[in-house]
Amino acid sequence: MILGKIFGKITTKHFQFLVEKETKKFEFVQVLHKVYDYVLCQVVEIERTDKDIAKCIVLGYKEKGIIKPTMIPFEQNSEVLRAEDEFIKSVIQLKESEKGAYIGKLDGKEIDVFLDLSELLTKHVAILAKSGAGKSYTVGVLIEEIIGKKVPILIIDPHGEYSSLKQPNDEEKEALSKIKMKPKGFKNIQEYGDSKLNPELKPLKLDNNLTAAEITQLMPGKLSNTQMGILYNAIKQLQNINFTTVLLELDKEENNAKWSLINNLEYLNHLEIFSESFIPFNEIIHPGKCSIINMKGIPPDVQEIIVYKLMKDLFEMRKQNKVPPFFTILEESHNYCPERSFGETRCSKIIRTVASEGRKFGLGLCVISQRPARVDKSVLSQCTTQIIMKITNPNDLKAVSNSVEGITAESEVEIQSLPIGTAMITGVVDIPLFVNIRPRMSQHGGHAAEVLEVKNEDFFEKIEEFDSDNSDLLPIVQPKLTAKDIKLMSDKKIKQIQNILIPGYMFLCNDKGIDFNILMESLNGEVITDIDLFRKKALPELDKLSPKEIKLLHAAFQLKDFSEESLIKKGLPLDIKTEILSLCAKGFIAKLEDNIKYKVSEKYILSQLSKNSCFSKIEFIKINYIEKKESKVTIDVMKKKLSKFTTVKDSRECNILKYNIIYEEPNIEIKDSKG
Repeated sequence: MILGKIFGKITTKHFQFLVEKETKKFEFVQVLHKVYDYVLCQVVEIERTDKDIAKCIVLGYKEKGIIKPTMIPFEQNSEVLRAEDEFIKSVIQLKESEKGAYIGKLDGKEIDVFLDLSELLTKHVAILAKSGAGKSYTVGVLIEEIIGKKVPILIIDPHGEYSSLKQPNDEEKEALSKIKMKPKGFKNIQEYGDSKLNPELKPLKLDNNLTAAEITQLMPGKLSNTQMGILYNAIKQLQNINFTTVLLELDKEENNAKWSLINNLEYLNHLEIFSESFIPFNEIIHPGKCSIINMKGIPPDVQEIIVYKLMKDLFEMRKQNKVPPFFTILEESHNYCPERSFGETRCSKIIRTVASEGRKFGLGLCVISQRPARVDKSVLSQCTTQIIMKITNPNDLKAVSNSVEGITAESEVEIQSLPIGTAMITGVVDIPLFVNIRPRMSQHGGHAAEVLEVKNEDFFEKIEEFDSDNSDLLPIVQPKLTAKDIKLMSDKKIKQIQNILIPGYMFLCNDKGIDFNILMESLNGEVITDIDLFRKKALPELDKLSPKEIKLLHAAFQLKDFSEESLIKKGLPLDIKTEILSLCAKGFIAKLEDNIKYKVSEKYILSQLSKNSCFSKIEFIKINYIEKKESKVTIDVMKKKLSKFTTVKDSRECNILKYNIIYEEPNIEIKDSKG
């Protein structure tokens, strides 16, 4: 079909034509060239005045299996045709292969797009997108294809999102049938992690046999020359190096600098992730097997240790050909290999090494991040294939443009408005492709559970990041109202307003792709619902309630106030008196003054956790205070409780400013009896 004719300025790379038939942005077109025969081009923009003008770029023509650029411009008035599917396939070589991973269809076309898995194992891949753009869903599609080709796969999963690979995706059964696929749960999957947090996980145990370099790498911060000397002096005496033997040797040292080393080593030893009976490497990396390192609920510093030790040992095993070639998925990679201006982690160095040298040994790496600007540039530059979804942050866009070859200014603009489920893929062929990602066969695990299954559609801002080396500054979350505001608004005379600092944590949470902040104080482990009035609510321990109690509570929540009779009308059984009394005793419901009706207690958060999001930022400021209270609830306890209702992505320690208002006593005039 003829779409229009070329006019105006023509170069070897660009031209424009008057649109005569319906034409879409990023549509492929073909133009007959007097020298090169038909040449493949692409519409990059359409301008509308009195007539529609389509602006195009010249992609090239096929010669001896290679896409070549034109060296001579088209003729004026050359006819622009809608590109035929077979012509597109022949030029950019979009064809199925035995080693191909079916990722989706070319946008606007019924043309299948495949990624060459042999390329991925030798030339790494990056999947980059803002939160909620469909990043984890796309990763799931890629994992399904890799498992289907029997390639061993290792998933570093900080949020426990990939457990759902075991379950079939019945929700998209109809969409899957259109591409001749069926819902499928993958069976050959083993999850490792903290079995105390999740009994379904196999305990993650790492090799306790260490080297001097590993001991040094696992220590937090940079060791002084004195500490290095003490450590190496203790290690050189040992045949078997592990935390127990090193601690025994350090205890013999007389230098006081040993104590910080001992404290750090005891901390590492008490993590209970290092063991003589560690998981065999051939169990983790096995043909046709997918191993998931589920680190949900594990503190970030411990996650770094796990990633470092696991990646280092497996890389060494692969170099010695003791494990088969495998593919590694690294979720939230900006947390494990951040750009150097954001600091170093324990695992930064080994990830850089795997990115630069892994291809020589058949170790593929998939780097996934929602903050490309924060990922180590040397790691991103090693990724030959990029799957880029919607990105709007200017710094992240700049990082993508700098690391992706062949991206045009038009493509960079388009990245900001990509719909969910559409990705720009580079590195498959010589030009960027816009691809609609296919439906998943397995369930998508990127959604967090809600408190009482009440829908949440709110959006909240992310935690503001701030780095400071000034130890005199305190991380403070302040109320919106200042002390001056309170004095102006008060109808009573205020004598003094004192500052009290309450310990707490700001948690960055995610629910169905939406980020929000939850502020919790660590005196009782409760959520701050109103920072100005310092109102708090507790997170309910629903796992301590019976199914009947949960059902009753759910029904009660939907009623403003209720009686036994109104609950029975909602479909609850007749014998619910025991459950009502039990919930009253536990503080979930309270009896009203008429002694007949009840209401749901305001003590707990029972729905839409994100509605209690904190909009205040953590600021590093100097502040005068009358009292600074000490934490009584650990971050692990708080995170574990919070993780039952949402996905916890990050946490930061802070102090919550609370005002203690002292009012002036009223003057009382005392008259004598004669007055």
